[in-house]
Amino acid sequence: MHMVIYALVEASTHDDALATGKSIFDRLVGADPYAGAVFDYYVTFDEEDTSVAGKARWGELPTAAPADSDDGQDLLERGWEATKEEFERNLDRVTEAIEELSDEEIMHDEDLARHAFHQVGAYDGPTIFLYTEHGTGIRHRGQLDRLLEESEVLWILPADVHF
Repeated sequence: MHMVIYALVEASTHDDALATGKSIFDRLVGADPYAGAVFDYYVTFDEEDTSVAGKARWGELPTAAPADSDDGQDLLERGWEATKEEFERNLDRVTEAIEELSDEEIMHDEDLARHAFHQVGAYDGPTIFLYTEHGTGIRHRGQLDRLLEESEVLWILPADVHF
């Protein structure tokens, strides 16, 4: 499956932002020998040689945009809304499991209940759409707001990832 994730990085130029973003995405796919793979592979929106990912799948998105620009704000909103929607969807599944299943059924992962529990607590992967320049998933709005307030020159970069 494919999804678009976003990296938030401090950089002085577009090219620096793109290079830093690609290093984050490399880490998330396990290209860094000290990082575990969260996703299978990624394609950034500056790549033209693919017919199944990036622009070919999602259309035109900026390769990198200042977070305070119109494009940057649009990408931030997409990333945050997707994170929030996935959290709420999984939290609803957890609540339903607690109300309707026995402890034994939950333990046996009836209706993928334990999977939903895991997704609610995830720090990265398919339920997290925004990442810091350290490859850490942004899990709550306060964390995102703090990053936006404390950063001097923040850029946001989208990437199509497969998981």
